[in-house]
Amino acid sequence: MKPAIAGQILPAPGPSPSDLSLPAMPFFRLNDDHILPDDLGDFDPETVPRIVVAFGGHMVTKGMELAMHAHRKDELVLTLRGIVRLEAGHGVWIVPPRCAVWIPGGVPHAVSVAGDVEMYCLFVEPDATSRLPRQCCALSISPLLASLLVHATHMPVMYDVDGADGRIATVLLDQLALAPVEELRFPMPADARLRRIASAMMENPSDRATIDDWGRRIAVAPRTLTRILQRETGMSFGRWRQQLHILIALQRLDQGASVQAVALDLGYEGASAFVTMFRKALGKPPARYLAERRIGAH
Repeated sequence: MKPAIAGQILPAPGPSPSDLSLPAMPFFRLNDDHILPDDLGDFDPETVPRIVVAFGGHMVTKGMELAMHAHRKDELVLTLRGIVRLEAGHGVWIVPPRCAVWIPGGVPHAVSVAGDVEMYCLFVEPDATSRLPRQCCALSISPLLASLLVHATHMPVMYDVDGADGRIATVLLDQLALAPVEELRFPMPADARLRRIASAMMENPSDRATIDDWGRRIAVAPRTLTRILQRETGMSFGRWRQQLHILIALQRLDQGASVQAVALDLGYEGASAFVTMFRKALGKPPARYLAERRIGAH
């Protein structure tokens, strides 16, 4: 499936592998109603016979969604500004700045972005290296790796594998294999009852209902819900909800909301309780966590 802009599918017949006169990998900028100059053009990363292919840039949109789809190649979605939400497998990722989601080839996934976003997509041949994850995960991206990826968006599509660009591609893969995994996933259970609870919590994150409350609401024994949740996610109900709150908080804080406002939106009595929870979960308070990512991304 090709990238979708404002609900439309870009026509991308894809280059022929024998065409050595292809343009540079496109650096695209998007708006709600049209593609700005330097658009994607006739470009399909799936058909490019190179170990890495990259594109990306800055977009301002009221909302852009790519429905569930899959690629033959592995994909990395990197965010340098704004928030990208991605659902893949049995998880939802909300990707803060200087983090990325890794999606192995063949894994169905959906992507949504909104607001002022700078993001980059890297496609990697599945057999390029054995050191990359074979499951979806969030990765912490170093400034060097981010710079290499941005640089790759300006390399010729059919770059010289034995030249400088080929060496950059190799270093990019080496650095990608070293990227540490971060716990930025909200597990989505397969059980329909738990998915109903998950959807309700995402719709109304300030709801502080306990597992007992949910049991009464959907007429299921709380012990049954707890057992299934533990089996499918490895989490207690409290830890599961906390993980969702962390991801929603990262999204709202990066968009400029105050800690106090986010705390109240998530049902906390005040900022202090929220900051304590955040620090215990991620090792640092929210302002410092996001500030370090913004500094590292530029």
